[in-house]
Amino acid sequence: MNNDQQSPRPPFKGPSPRVTAALAAAMLAIGVVVGAAIGPAPSASLAVNELRPLIPLLGARASTTAPPTPASASSAASPAQSEASSTHQRRRRHAAGSAEAASAAPAGEEGAQGSSMPGAGAPTSSAEPKASTLPPVTKVWLIDLAGSGFGEAAAQAASAPYLEGHAIAAGTLLSGWSGADASAFANDATLSAGSPPQVLETIVQPPCPEGAGGTQCAPGTAGGVAAADAFLQATLPTITSTAAYRESGLVVVTFASVASATATGLPAGATSVTLTSEPPAGALLISRFVTAGAKSSVAFNPTSPTQSLEKLLHK
Repeated sequence: MNNDQQSPRPPFKGPSPRVTAALAAAMLAIGVVVGAAIGPAPSASLAVNELRPLIPLLGARASTTAPPTPASASSAASPAQSEASSTHQRRRRHAAGSAEAASAAPAGEEGAQGSSMPGAGAPTSSAEPKASTLPPVTKVWLIDLAGSGFGEAAAQAASAPYLEGHAIAAGTLLSGWSGADASAFANDATLSAGSPPQVLETIVQPPCPEGAGGTQCAPGTAGGVAAADAFLQATLPTITSTAAYRESGLVVVTFASVASATATGLPAGATSVTLTSEPPAGALLISRFVTAGAKSSVAFNPTSPTQSLEKLLHK
């Protein structure tokens, strides 16, 4: 290789526009300071007048060609971050609004229906209270016939023409009730009256005479059924003809064991009446508040007698 030959020189690179603008600004500042120090300065020279308009252009060119700094990158990214933050805040506000609406809905429904919380006021209801279906029964007659029950009378219908042909047809027969049930029903019907007087009158068939004369009406015989039938025929029309019965009366007929004083050891002239739950004596209800000629299977509930009253007695 020829030593005389030299490698080509790299092209000359002048200072960057940014550096040039900085140097020009520095030169201008130095000139101003020096001029102020030495006194009043003459009119600006031609070079200064020509250079002054170029300084802003040089600065603008330097700012456009210079690479972005971390600060400018951060400022460029801040709008995107701000918009993302605004979107997140809008989502949080929307979720909070939905939660408030959901929590407010039950409160609105509770307010419409009436709050049950203490101090919130009692709920109002447009429904009227149920009217009582019980009639104003203020006078009840309980008739205790001597015998075992309505079943015995039905088996000997020829001996009980009034009972089988008239009395049962005028009322409601409950053949499954005991004498104790009939007595309790008569008492509860009396107490169901809204205002006094509340009267329960018990009428007992006289016992058979003592001795040989009593064999003709002994319980369980045709004579006993005939005696009960005759007593009812003499008693019932007397009751049903009264104004108290026609207005608010009820007659309850049942069967019981009726004994005289000698048989029971009681004082002379006394009569005992025994009402039991076995065998079922049955009960006959006679009133303008019951269905005539009906045979009901309603069972008497001593723990809630009102149910039996509402089913059997009507206004």
